[in-house]
Amino acid sequence: FISSVFNAKTAELISHHQVEINQSFPKEGWVEEDPKEIMQSVYECMERTCEKLCQLNIDVANIKAVGVTNQRETTLVWDKETGEPLYNAIVWLDLRTQSTVESLINKAPGRNKNHLKHKTGLPISTYFSAVKLRWLLDYVDEVHQAVLSKRAMFGTVDSWIIWCLTGGRNGGVHCTDVSNASRTMLFNIHTMDWDPELCRYFDVPMEILPKVKSSSEIYGWMKSSSLAGVPISGCLGDQSAALVGQMCFKEGQAKNTYGTGCFLLRNTGTKPVMSDHGLLTTVAYKLGKDEPACYALEGSVAIAGAVVRWLKDNMGIVQSSEEIEKLAAAAGTSYGCYFVPAFSGLYAPYWEPSARGIICGLTQFTNRNHLAFAALEAVCFQTREILDAMNQDSGVPLTQLQVDGGMTSNRLLMQLQADILCIPVVRPTMSETTALGAAMAAGAAEGVHVWSLSPCHLPHVTSENYEPQINPDESEFRFARWKKAVQKAMNWETTEPFYNTNGLGRKLNSTPWGVPPTPPPTRVDP
Repeated sequence: FISSVFNAKTAELISHHQVEINQSFPKEGWVEEDPKEIMQSVYECMERTCEKLCQLNIDVANIKAVGVTNQRETTLVWDKETGEPLYNAIVWLDLRTQSTVESLINKAPGRNKNHLKHKTGLPISTYFSAVKLRWLLDYVDEVHQAVLSKRAMFGTVDSWIIWCLTGGRNGGVHCTDVSNASRTMLFNIHTMDWDPELCRYFDVPMEILPKVKSSSEIYGWMKSSSLAGVPISGCLGDQSAALVGQMCFKEGQAKNTYGTGCFLLRNTGTKPVMSDHGLLTTVAYKLGKDEPACYALEGSVAIAGAVVRWLKDNMGIVQSSEEIEKLAAAAGTSYGCYFVPAFSGLYAPYWEPSARGIICGLTQFTNRNHLAFAALEAVCFQTREILDAMNQDSGVPLTQLQVDGGMTSNRLLMQLQADILCIPVVRPTMSETTALGAAMAAGAAEGVHVWSLSPCHLPHVTSENYEPQINPDESEFRFARWKKAVQKAMNWETTEPFYNTNGLGRKLNSTPWGVPPTPPPTRVDP
């Protein structure tokens, strides 16, 4: 979690503080976070940032508004009477709902995973919140009971944070914004509201849903901490916030964020564009109650920065995230080694949950430096696949790519990206664009008005350019080899049980061979 303070005239970052949030992996494919730890980190970051402001002789009273940005799709349910979470937050990457998704697709006409796309802009996938919420309703008795007794509240992380900051069980505001709501599969991106038919499809009670607001308006006021009384007036999902922070307000402008995953968004203006090439149609932002909503085409890659974390934490190949650049630079090539990090299946443009990670093209010559290079190339190849899909959908090829996010400090990665895309890559020198976008939305809200979003008032941001340096033919050859590797990663896993000689059923995400699997908890109906 990061807390940042910006100057509303210059967009300059004045102060910030960061706290790492722990993720837990209770079973293979499961990813969770503790909602209370999320809030502790929010309060700690805000207090430490305020302390740093005081050390800079800046009065905290100068803070005029607070904006919230969050990883989208991560799903929580809590008790509105006690204020307690009823289960851990299920993180966007989580795969526990794969069997739910498969049964939903099997029931859809023609087994079409795009059955709901006309309303949601999304394929039926483990990625989105509705299936995670369905799992909580089915398998967590506390959630089921709280729904029956009208005590349950559902939200993505933005809703949880805003509810807690505005008072929690003592008058907390239960809301979300259009950019987050559009990632739940329960929201109609045309009517801009929760859709009764979609809620019936997933059997989700509408009374547990937050109120949907624009991305820039006063939702409520801070109840405690050094910022008590300050309005919370901006809310954007992280990728939308980065689009705003990169000032991609014109139709056709695009940005790619390199975080845990990789997210390429292209502004399509006030009309939703449906993709024929595996991209998502999402609500980019609605900057004010009476302003029109703007849409984006989005390509989502599940594993980008997470591949470096895997090389560090799981394999011990690198000691720190920075070391990967040195190792890869020492090799200068992957030497024919290709790495498809489909740890959570493949997202855009394939939407193939059965894919799994694969490293191929290994020889006796291959060493960890080549593997480090292949891991960085994997991030670039995945971006290239999305960019190609986006160019086909829009009919107007992108001439440069604006980038942001933690991984963009890796200069080798940025150069590789320009080489593999064959177009320039432009990186702003101030890389905190996601936080900046949330600050801009908060500062521009009616009743705050400390930030102007009109084109003539947008601050000029300095940037670094990376030009392609290799022969396009070589780039095409490497990309074709990558696509071959992707095909080999497909259809690896299945949720179909099979029975070994001991008669023990084994399913995906189950226990090791020879150990009887534990069945999921059964739902207890009243």
